[in-house]
Amino acid sequence: MKLGVIALGRPTFDVPFATATANAAWRTLLGGPWDLTGSPDLLMDIDAVDAAVEELEEGIDGLVVLQATFADSTLLVHATATDLPVVLWAFPEERTGGRLRLNSFCGINLGGYALTNLGRSYRWIYRDAGDETAVAGLSAALSVPFTRPSIADVRSVDTFDDAMLETASTVRDRIAAATIGRVGDHPTGFEPCDYEARVIGEVFGTAIDEIPLPTLFDRSTGADPGKLAQATTRASSFLSGIGELDPRSVEQSLRLNVGLSSLVDERGWSGVATRCWPETFTEFGGAACTPMSLLNDAGVIGTCEADVYGNITGLVMQWLAGSAAFVTDLVHLDRVSNTAVFWHCGLAPFEMADPDVIPRATVHSNRKLPLLNEFPLKPGRITLARFSRSRGTHRLVIGGGDMISAPLAFSGTAGVARLDRPVDDVLATVMDEGLEHHYGIVYGDVREQLAALAALLSMPVVEL
Repeated sequence: MKLGVIALGRPTFDVPFATATANAAWRTLLGGPWDLTGSPDLLMDIDAVDAAVEELEEGIDGLVVLQATFADSTLLVHATATDLPVVLWAFPEERTGGRLRLNSFCGINLGGYALTNLGRSYRWIYRDAGDETAVAGLSAALSVPFTRPSIADVRSVDTFDDAMLETASTVRDRIAAATIGRVGDHPTGFEPCDYEARVIGEVFGTAIDEIPLPTLFDRSTGADPGKLAQATTRASSFLSGIGELDPRSVEQSLRLNVGLSSLVDERGWSGVATRCWPETFTEFGGAACTPMSLLNDAGVIGTCEADVYGNITGLVMQWLAGSAAFVTDLVHLDRVSNTAVFWHCGLAPFEMADPDVIPRATVHSNRKLPLLNEFPLKPGRITLARFSRSRGTHRLVIGGGDMISAPLAFSGTAGVARLDRPVDDVLATVMDEGLEHHYGIVYGDVREQLAALAALLSMPVVEL
């Protein structure tokens, strides 16, 4: 067997570390029962990917994609336009408490969703670059025909008691009456953040109010001085170290909170899904993370990357649990401790902070601008959920676990959770189902209420 190998990356991550990781994976593959062609050199744009794949097309029996760093799906989609078996290899990284240097798993999670909805099959492995068991895992992935799990039937409403159905019905009616603001378009290659307003209306009844990103920037530039002072006081009362950051960028960031809040009030939004990067950094000069965290603490769900389905998920979870929700990425899983890390740059609601840790103000790990929250999530029972469109149908992903007391895994806001199902089962569900890369978290156990809501909406459930 002859395997082609390419490596994908983005320059905003730790390129030297990513390069070393890809090279180590290449050396591991050299010990396998196949001939290799290609290169572990990082490909960071479409032209480089197309050129590399064109060189590989003659005579290979399969393609291995080394996801050296997180990247949007565009590189992966271009690389895998083939009928050959494709294996996506993502790499764990040490939970240092510092920068998320690779964010590799989130890359194959996002890419897997795009490939799934394009009707393309793939296999995957999640192992350290130097892990010799990756060779056996890759051999197994290539030798077994890929089959997706069957889609579950919709659970009958008759299986829920009256109180559960009443709770779910109330939330269904609330989401049907809600309006969500969408500020700016979702980033290219972030297909889970795409949506059709007509379909949202048919499925949920929710209205989507779309405004361009410059409207937010204009509103934020003209922020009322009194409300800007209030936002500054609120952030400073919770986060230590704000005074150590660039004051101009801090002010720009908090202006975004005032701008978003004024739009929420004026337009009657229950939640807002914002295109947060790169333009809030590159054009406005501040991060949207703490600004959206302040919204979350005020009961208005704020989601990154203009993720409308994530916003609907967060609203439903907040209303069911009666506490703030956090829409986040699954970025790391550890088989030894059977734990998973849920992380996002720094927008977790203040109420989710571990009370034994002093929350700090920080800068974005890649863009190097404030204002972001930094703290580990508090221990406690959690529910996970996501309204999903993977595999061309609406489903509700539901899971549970316990957030444990642990040091901050990666800079920003992150929590270490021991999920109800083993890590390998969670990995298989996420990747084989082609699920989205954003998941909602809320404290408390509202799994059965979510299942009842899914039944009322005629949606199958995916157990995470």
